[in-house]
Amino acid sequence: MSKTRVVVVDDSALVRGLLAEIINRQPDMTCVGAAADPLVAREMIRNLNPDVITLDVEMPRMDGIDFLSRLMRLRPMPVVMVSTLTERGAEVTMKALELGAVDFVSKPKIGVADGLRQLGDDITEKIRTAAKARVHRLAAAPAPAAATPGAARPATVSPLGRLSTEKIIFIGASTGGTEATREVITQLPPDAPAVMITQHMPPGFTKSYAARLNGLARIRVAEAVDGERVLPGHAYIAPGGLHLSVERSGANYIARVRDGDPVNRHKPSVEVLFQSAARVVGPNALGVMLTGMGADGARAMREMRDAGSWNVAQDEASCVVFGMPREAIAHGAAHEVLPLQRIATALIERLRSTAGLATTRV
Repeated sequence: MSKTRVVVVDDSALVRGLLAEIINRQPDMTCVGAAADPLVAREMIRNLNPDVITLDVEMPRMDGIDFLSRLMRLRPMPVVMVSTLTERGAEVTMKALELGAVDFVSKPKIGVADGLRQLGDDITEKIRTAAKARVHRLAAAPAPAAATPGAARPATVSPLGRLSTEKIIFIGASTGGTEATREVITQLPPDAPAVMITQHMPPGFTKSYAARLNGLARIRVAEAVDGERVLPGHAYIAPGGLHLSVERSGANYIARVRDGDPVNRHKPSVEVLFQSAARVVGPNALGVMLTGMGADGARAMREMRDAGSWNVAQDEASCVVFGMPREAIAHGAAHEVLPLQRIATALIERLRSTAGLATTRV
């Protein structure tokens, strides 16, 4: 079996050495080059033709984001970003994922050597996932999201009315899921049902992610807060490092945000959210399984279906990684398998069809 060839790009000689050491310890991958800046990396990529690159966010001579943008336009390839766990680092990482980076690793601000060694398994697992990912050419440098609020918003649809108060949409996603979730969320109307989202993401990044989605969507998007009422026209994202679930309190649904052991190696876990959907919401739930590696949430999505929910899985062609949707389909959990661009429309059509309403636009 051929090894995954990796080029490391980082301005820190210490980090370059540590990442090369971590990669070279794996039997299925090898670090074929290490570059101190993007200009050197450009030549390495041209000469060494790696399968994956790890890319630092902030570097001299050319910013990592600028380099990523050029790379995904001219020679798209799997990229794992290496970012610092700061507010600035989180914002830049969200931008990198928007541009096409497959995933990211957050390096500690202090104790870098020990911190990276402790993250060795996480780093190499993300490189393995990236090597299998489907990447697409970036057509053109996109305008900054903050400068074009609402640019991706759909045409106005007729009100959903009481349908929104009875239903909840549950979304599970992992690798590639930040942009897939954005695609779904930004197509929903202002009075859409409540949306509860578990995206595999570490602490420190979900706040920036929620803020970004909130600036693009016509529903309100925020990190979930334990005990808050779950309302139509709102989306609730599981905070990084905590599990999200739904509970009933009288006539209302409320969000539960809890610490706990990882489930399926993840915290937050889609399994936790979807199990609560099956248990508490039943036939009033709509489940969505988006791109991601592994099988987190597949069994629970089947439980949702058995409890009466209507479920859709993203199709292979539009996934960055067809792992979680494939497993959900294999478990018989999905009623439909659809391209990403059609999922939001299918949800709205399902809501209307269950009430006998037309899907006409106004």
